[in-house]
Amino acid sequence: MLVNSAKFVVSALKPEQYPRDRRPEFAFVGRSNVGKSSLQNTLLRRKELARTSSTPGKTQTINFFDINGAFYFVDLPGYGYAKVPKSMKDAWNKVMVAYLQNREPLRMVAALVDARHAPTERDHHMLHILEEAEVPTLIVATKVDKLKRSQRARQLALIRRNLGIGDDGMVIPFSAVTREGVRELWQVVEDLL
Repeated sequence: MLVNSAKFVVSALKPEQYPRDRRPEFAFVGRSNVGKSSLQNTLLRRKELARTSSTPGKTQTINFFDINGAFYFVDLPGYGYAKVPKSMKDAWNKVMVAYLQNREPLRMVAALVDARHAPTERDHHMLHILEEAEVPTLIVATKVDKLKRSQRARQLALIRRNLGIGDDGMVIPFSAVTREGVRELWQVVEDLL
């Protein structure tokens, strides 16, 4: 897909702050520091549209980005480790779950997992929430550039097995460094548009 324009629209914590134009939305979820913002910046060919940080917990609101005036990317707060009070983490989770369960323009969620590790209990919990909400979900295995060639197939098989999605279940390997997976991700977005 050719991205002619990509701009930040709003950081929201309440449904009344969300865009009201009902354009399709594609959301990105994953544990803190899994690479959600880096993935979006790579897809959009922008360096700092979605803010990245080596410190977990950088994204603290639901951030909407207008793409080509046609649809939105939605960057959700990371779950899991972040150097913030538990009460703040709980508030993020409530806002995020409400968005995922109730947002009508939401077309798909890209659930990011770190390719170097087995999915966590929190990853499983998020996928259960998405399944209950009947939201189409795509698994994206990030940071594949950090794996040796000999480890890749084994790690992707581990993710499939751990998540119970079988050999033919789609898991897109992704790297913000090498841009692997960019074409495949855009193909999924285009198909849903």
